[in-house]
Amino acid sequence: IIPRDTALFSTSLEKSGLEIIQLRFLVLSLFFALPLFAGQEITFHRDVEPVLQKHCQQCHRPGEAAPMALLTYEQVRPWARAIQEAVALNRMPPWFADPEFGKWTNAHEMAQQDRDTILNWVESDAKRGNPEDAPEPLTFVEGWNIDEPDVVLELPHAVEVPAEGTIDYHYVVIPTGFEEDKWVTAAEIRPGNREVVHHVIAFMRPADSHWLEEAKPGEIFVPTRYEPKKGKEKGNEYRELLVGFAPGLQAASWGKEYAKLLPVGSDIILQLHYTTNGEEVLDRTTIGMKFRETMPQKRVVTMMASNDKFLIPAGESAHPVKSQWILNQDTELVSVMPHMHLRGKDFRYELQYPNGNQETLLNVPNYDFDWQFFYYLRQPKMLPAGTVIDCLAHFDNSPNNPDNPDPAVDVSWGDQSWEEMMIGFFDIAIDNGEDIMPYLKQGKRRNRTSD
Repeated sequence: IIPRDTALFSTSLEKSGLEIIQLRFLVLSLFFALPLFAGQEITFHRDVEPVLQKHCQQCHRPGEAAPMALLTYEQVRPWARAIQEAVALNRMPPWFADPEFGKWTNAHEMAQQDRDTILNWVESDAKRGNPEDAPEPLTFVEGWNIDEPDVVLELPHAVEVPAEGTIDYHYVVIPTGFEEDKWVTAAEIRPGNREVVHHVIAFMRPADSHWLEEAKPGEIFVPTRYEPKKGKEKGNEYRELLVGFAPGLQAASWGKEYAKLLPVGSDIILQLHYTTNGEEVLDRTTIGMKFRETMPQKRVVTMMASNDKFLIPAGESAHPVKSQWILNQDTELVSVMPHMHLRGKDFRYELQYPNGNQETLLNVPNYDFDWQFFYYLRQPKMLPAGTVIDCLAHFDNSPNNPDNPDPAVDVSWGDQSWEEMMIGFFDIAIDNGEDIMPYLKQGKRRNRTSD
């Protein structure tokens, strides 16, 4: 998948009012930054290459989602003006959190000095400089962002993706065969064909779960949309999200003292969403995992506050949709991730404490479907039982939304990207050996002075 936002690398801009303001910002940035480098020649190897290593090369290298590599002068030089534009307009590196709320360990924030270095390098004719001034090249594990995985699981057979049509979600059960519990410290999904893989979610299904028990290991399974539960309790259908792949979504890593539990006897179930591109192609997606040998301090569990009962009227430019989760236990909050589709406009997480106090945890004023991030808290938050996690979103179903598939139709929840979703994912951390089930039940509001 190449994000649609790669259009920013075009040197032509539509002359909307917002972009005129952005162009003025570009001119002013260059005007004020140039004196900082007066009398000093800015060169690629000495000045610019370290900035690219710090902020760009993780994605801008072969095999990753970015549309071009930025590892060498020869690769960077043809894109100099486009890079200047993207940096000056704060489009690169991509980051969407309002800086007024929250501090995040994975923030893609470029210091103004680094921005000025790139802006002025381009204005001063983008000189190469002395190759001996270059920093040591970064080393990457080919094909992975989590370093070398301890285990790689692959689809047993390539999936045939048709040239056209709507494709229902596919599920594939992959037995792990592990004879002991595994603690996953990092995980990454690598699509076999980025052009047709819309998203992939890897679930962990414990041995006693009945979820998708009709599916045969290694074979594509497409469940009937409204299958009866066959009298089984929902508790027997438990599964847990391990990691996902979506546009802009980074590989998951939970640090030194946090990990996800993959219980002995569990299967990995991949949920695969394909979109057609006019050609019959094959996909063979893989998932890599890194383990730790000892139990971590905390077990991480991904939860969600979702709303699937909305209707977004045709033509509405800012239709509100809300979801919430009330914590049933004192809970350590680790990270959050907003999820909507192409009509998503903005998303905000609010914490409503039992004593009536309120806090904005995360504000994403300009949601972008092509860049879906987990926002990892620099300092995890301990939230008392009864805290309400409120998710507040707006959807733009108007003709002014250039990504809107069809502004003439009402839109409700659906799997496909031309439909919509509203999910506020959040990661919590619990003590080892603690029962997860009480955390999966909603609590009740209490001792609140306002709603």
